[in-house]
Amino acid sequence: MLAIFHKSFAHPPQELNSPGGGRRAPKNPEEILREFHSLHPDNSFSATFSVGAALACVPSHSHHSPKQRLFCSLDDIYCMFFGGLDNLCSLIRQYGLSKNTNEALLVIEAYRTLRDRGPYPADQVLKDLVGSFAFVLYDNKAGTVFAALSADGKIPLYWGIASDGSVVICDDVGVIKGGCGKSYAPFPTGCMFHSEGGLKSFEHPMNKLRPMPRVDSEGVMCGANFKVDIYSRINSMPRVGSSTNWTFWDESVL
Repeated sequence: MLAIFHKSFAHPPQELNSPGGGRRAPKNPEEILREFHSLHPDNSFSATFSVGAALACVPSHSHHSPKQRLFCSLDDIYCMFFGGLDNLCSLIRQYGLSKNTNEALLVIEAYRTLRDRGPYPADQVLKDLVGSFAFVLYDNKAGTVFAALSADGKIPLYWGIASDGSVVICDDVGVIKGGCGKSYAPFPTGCMFHSEGGLKSFEHPMNKLRPMPRVDSEGVMCGANFKVDIYSRINSMPRVGSSTNWTFWDESVL
């Protein structure tokens, strides 16, 4: 799966930008999307939006695979999901959904619940997802990006910066390297990214994340890794605000 969002509304961390540059220059979003399709010419599809957002996916052959890829949309909210949830049936009952609801639709419904019926700790909602997963959600009406990666590290996910500053999120490290040059890093496990609130750990919501410098085999600085700082604490829990101003945490503590 591949997601690209313009910097004007996605607000990626500045530390993802490589200060060194290196031999591979980042590409623009159109080139990255085109090359993704060239790798999967027979079965990839994409959705693009006028605000500078693009989602592309290669669907799984089987929906029963532990590493299935799903793409769903509902009420102009789009979700790509990679992996599987062990407790999907209980979550379907919890949210009052139909029995044929898949993981991507469940994430959309959980997002809508947080957005419209908050406040409720977003980290707790993600902790309720038991399994190995990565997802990227885009709310086209609100211009909101929400992404997360499970804590077990079994699902690959990377993110980086395109030539125009857009954030690129993908499960294929080759696509990220080819599109973002040195300005990329693994997406941190057990973490969530929201376009307004930034990057936070849902496994350790009371601790800040610290960017860690990363140097490749060529000795060139790359995009930073983010690690939980056990000595630095946040004074409030991540929460979701109203439907018109959805905020994951109190920005006064950042």
